[in-house]
Amino acid sequence: MTVTVRDVRPEAPEDTAAFARIRRRTLPYMISTGASLAYDLRHTHPDAHYRPLLAEEDGEPVGTAQVGLVYDSPEPGHAYVNVYVDPDRQGRGAGSLLAATAEERLRALGATRLYTWVSDAPAPRGFAERRGCRAGRSAHFLRLDLAHGALPPLRTPPPGVELVTGTDFADDPRPLFALDAETVVDEPSDVEREFTDYEAWLEETWNHPLLSRELTSVTVVEGRPVAFTAARTDGTRYGTVMTGTLRAFRGRGLAKLAKNHSLHRAREAGLREAFTGNDAGNEPMLAINKWFGYEVCATEVQYVRELG
Repeated sequence: MTVTVRDVRPEAPEDTAAFARIRRRTLPYMISTGASLAYDLRHTHPDAHYRPLLAEEDGEPVGTAQVGLVYDSPEPGHAYVNVYVDPDRQGRGAGSLLAATAEERLRALGATRLYTWVSDAPAPRGFAERRGCRAGRSAHFLRLDLAHGALPPLRTPPPGVELVTGTDFADDPRPLFALDAETVVDEPSDVEREFTDYEAWLEETWNHPLLSRELTSVTVVEGRPVAFTAARTDGTRYGTVMTGTLRAFRGRGLAKLAKNHSLHRAREAGLREAFTGNDAGNEPMLAINKWFGYEVCATEVQYVRELG
């Protein structure tokens, strides 16, 4: 038995398909496809140095790692590596080799602090702790049965409020960029981020092949987008990747209005499962998702290690 690690080749469909297959086995709550991975490899900002890795056992893909720098943080040196090994091939060295290879690369790029998400279970947590990482915040994955669940009924927007979709911003998405940029900085996180690069946002978010502009819902007040829920889909599953409201408009149920609008249209489109994720301490958003009928289906813990 020989385990090796190499880069995923964006031009090789067999590589990206294997990466997506392993990710779906280990993390089925996040939407990923071979095509979307190939897109990410070609369009992620060059300063991220995004280099996903593939572990092979005797030539067969058995594990993956997401590796890169948090390039949009105002504090330099933050990096991440998330390792996932096929459940049938764990405990045979693939995870350790992936982590070691990723860490070596990130050190060479000047990384000083490493973040990694692992499943909230004894074996993955032990893996992180043996590598000198300390536990930090946790986050939940949530699932909603769109096919059989009972969504809250749609309601008419209050006077002065309009519901539109992402397609209404096809000619000029900059107002959505401004909305996304303000809301993302308030997301619970150990790493501060800033959305200041509109062109990078276009490449990594707006033009991403999994983003559904038709299912993305936006709440508009007096012509200004003030709340939204951004949706991704692989054609069978639906995932909310961001839901938020401008600070001045919070407390009025405008994000809930947008998300309900999106979920109803997703069900009408034939999608059967909806997924989302929330920081374990984000009680307002967890309460909203509980109201929709989402249930926690898995939990991950973020670990951090100083590379100094």
